[in-house]
Amino acid sequence: MDRRNFIEKSALAGAALSSAALSSAAFSTLPLLSAISRAAPYRTALIGTGWWGTNILRCALQSGENKLVALCDVDDNQLKVCAAEMSKLTPDKPKIYKDYRELLAKEKPEVVIVATPDHWHALCCIAAIESGAHVYVEKPISHTIKEGRAMVNATRKHGKIVQVGTHRRVSPHNVSGMEFLKSGKAGKIGMARAFVHYGGGPGQKTPDSEPPQGLDWDFYCGPAQLQPYNKTMHPRGFRNYLNFANGTLGDWGIHWLDQVLWWSEQKYPKKIYSTGGRAIRQDSTDAPDHQVAVYDFDGFTLEWEHRNFAANNAEKTHPQQAVGVYFYGTEGTFHMGWLDGWTFYPTDPKKPIIHEDARLNKPDDQNIKELWANFIESIKTNKPPICEIEIGQRSTNVALLGMLSLKLGRSIVWDGEKETIEGDPEANKLLSREYRGEWKYPQA
Repeated sequence: MDRRNFIEKSALAGAALSSAALSSAAFSTLPLLSAISRAAPYRTALIGTGWWGTNILRCALQSGENKLVALCDVDDNQLKVCAAEMSKLTPDKPKIYKDYRELLAKEKPEVVIVATPDHWHALCCIAAIESGAHVYVEKPISHTIKEGRAMVNATRKHGKIVQVGTHRRVSPHNVSGMEFLKSGKAGKIGMARAFVHYGGGPGQKTPDSEPPQGLDWDFYCGPAQLQPYNKTMHPRGFRNYLNFANGTLGDWGIHWLDQVLWWSEQKYPKKIYSTGGRAIRQDSTDAPDHQVAVYDFDGFTLEWEHRNFAANNAEKTHPQQAVGVYFYGTEGTFHMGWLDGWTFYPTDPKKPIIHEDARLNKPDDQNIKELWANFIESIKTNKPPICEIEIGQRSTNVALLGMLSLKLGRSIVWDGEKETIEGDPEANKLLSREYRGEWKYPQA
């Protein structure tokens, strides 16, 4: 089988297999999926109608498998923009909601997309599962580790399909690159380094203000601490505020740490140490502007690093970015990238560099289309999707453990089977957090 045919077949084959099968080195023999028909499209709702939720919903409607019945957001301004775009794609007339609980009770959707800020993922996802829906939830799956465990348990209890938005598991170059790594062509890999480097300066403080008309700010904060509105938080800025998310490691880190778990087939690290802080940024955000996290796995070490300054032009693998994972093996160094595909640099200077271009979809240079197709196929066949909830939980946990070590200022020892930090009551308190007001922390 030549490389192009391999990529095409592998990218389409995921839903017919369990996640365990996808982790094996036998990708290259996966068969094409057979079509399974359904008389009516799935009644579908979107919770969180910002730019990314709109991206996912666009792919859902373009698949022809989904009927849009409802849109939900605490911000009327985002709702209007999303509804206007969807009206160009479908004759469906979705109901509009501000409270996801009312949506689930009245519309009884079969499929729910959860694309809210991170601190809402657990409550919305679990409520959708309990209402009878299958769920596509964005990464990271949760804001805390115990929220993620509750999401996995709810999925198992109710027997639903839950897909996580780690779409790089279906990107053709990621699939073929993983086959290359698992084949042993890079030799024995003793270290991996995942990284995201972007430019930027100190910025400046932005004064708090009244929320814009149409935004229910109290509901936006929800179970998180109620804090003054700042226009750098919403829309699209929440990831750099630790009340709502976990910074760059909790955002970008999920994708690249997941690549390492996929390659290694290990479920969790054993020891974690992280350091970093805010050396340059002087704006209103509070997430670290640089961070290093080191994870001890069986047989190899994983390092994460990010900077939101200095850009690292010396290490760019693409004119627009310096991101990805370097896998360091005895036969050479393998870079798994994004816009630039993957590249293998042999140790032997006589051997040629091997490269595979990315094959991404516009307008966002992602492969959500393929991940959505896998999600629907999994619902039809009742087989685990490629990015099944527990796969997403493990990758989320790696990032959250790095953030937890950073907050503590010391290393931690992780018991991945018990999902607890050994001999450290102070650290274990950070596996969850108190919810505000009426919101009840999900029980694992």
